[in-house]
Amino acid sequence: MTEPTSPHHPLRVDRLTADAYRPRLGDLALDLAADSQIGVVVGLPGESAKSYHLRTPGGGSDWRAAGDGSTLRPVSVPVTHATPRGGATRYDDFTGTAAFPILVHHADGGTSDSALVLTADEFAWLHARFGELMERDSIS
Repeated sequence: MTEPTSPHHPLRVDRLTADAYRPRLGDLALDLAADSQIGVVVGLPGESAKSYHLRTPGGGSDWRAAGDGSTLRPVSVPVTHATPRGGATRYDDFTGTAAFPILVHHADGGTSDSALVLTADEFAWLHARFGELMERDSIS
């Protein structure tokens, strides 16, 4: 049986809404209005078209998506692992969590900055596990 995890709240940000996703030609996009189908963007909204034009990867069916990008989402590249990154650790009094900077490594070789967000209990649990590993493997 797994232990229940503590609820996490996202760190507060200054903006209440995120910018709309605006894919570029050749990007993969997931279209929520087309049963979450993934397509390659082969046409952008502009003077001659009011919508995005997408095509099934490798060829196949074409469809149109709303020109404001409201139904489109980026297609994520799988994550292979994450490593610590230098930078300031932030504590959020509102959520009771600390955010530790990390570098996320993706399957395509790319990286992205993110944060490992932990409650005090989770941090204490990790600290104890590292202590056990160091003692067992004589790591100093």
